[in-house]
Amino acid sequence: MTFLYDADAERGAEWAALFAERAPEIAFHYCADAVDSRSVKYLGVWHPPTDISAKYPNLEVLFSLGAGGDQFDFDALPAGLPVVRMIEPGISDAMAEYVTLAVLALHRDLLAYRVQQAGGDWQPLRFRPPGALRIGVLGTGVLAKTSLSALQPFGFQLNAWSRSRQSIGGVECFAGKAEMDKFLSQSDILVCLLPLTSKTAGILNGALFAKLPPGAAIVNCGRGGHLVQADLLVALDSGRLSGAVLDVTDPEPLPADHPLRLHERVLLTPHVASMTQPETAVEVVIDNIRRHQAGQPLIGLVDRHRGYGGKTSRKKRRRTAVPLRTGPRLP
Repeated sequence: MTFLYDADAERGAEWAALFAERAPEIAFHYCADAVDSRSVKYLGVWHPPTDISAKYPNLEVLFSLGAGGDQFDFDALPAGLPVVRMIEPGISDAMAEYVTLAVLALHRDLLAYRVQQAGGDWQPLRFRPPGALRIGVLGTGVLAKTSLSALQPFGFQLNAWSRSRQSIGGVECFAGKAEMDKFLSQSDILVCLLPLTSKTAGILNGALFAKLPPGAAIVNCGRGGHLVQADLLVALDSGRLSGAVLDVTDPEPLPADHPLRLHERVLLTPHVASMTQPETAVEVVIDNIRRHQAGQPLIGLVDRHRGYGGKTSRKKRRRTAVPLRTGPRLP
């Protein structure tokens, strides 16, 4: 059986050494041109080839090399091909670090001080104690829960919203459309950690911003497709929002002259909030390959019917997706 890592060659070499050490029985390759494609049973990619069925006729499992799988177009994949997203602790821990960094930067007015520094100003800004600040997290998955746990020691008021009812210690949880407005009204800093689906595309838009407290700020660590960029610029320029930290954009990277790149109230990072760590990622992939060989359930299997982690059909997107008015970090 052959596992093909078809992504960054430097990382591929790291994976190769780890596979040789921990699973020598699995043939590992990271150069697609140097392997017999008919021998590939397991494929790890960020973007799968468009002709995947023809190129890898014996493929049994497709692995996403990131935490999500929304970059996959399921219409172009064989209907019965299992798709597995990356589940490993390094991803959630790194995301929690980034969310904490972003929340603290907004809480302590670092964007405003950056503007002051550029203008030669020196003006202390009064900030609220953490207990008076409400942090709202869109999503209650593993990344969201780890991030909420990391924020708890600071004493913030923590809220979370998801489609279905959840219970998280120290966090006020909201659920469904009926409770969304109340959740938003109590979010001074809104953090998006939702999966990108036809129902969540464009969710960070003008209508949502209007329901946040005046002067609120946003952090987007989900996907660029969650954000309506034009609406964010309007909200920032009008003062409705005070700032934004964006780790994801659409496209990635943004053009050099894009308004979000130049805006003084926006902090951009190049999709680095979390990265898959080879040492732990390899363990997860090896475990899943062995599970598959033994006929056991796969960890991180994407549920195509729910739309989580993968693109739904084009027809469905046209009916339900919010229009966007306006890629990813390889592990």
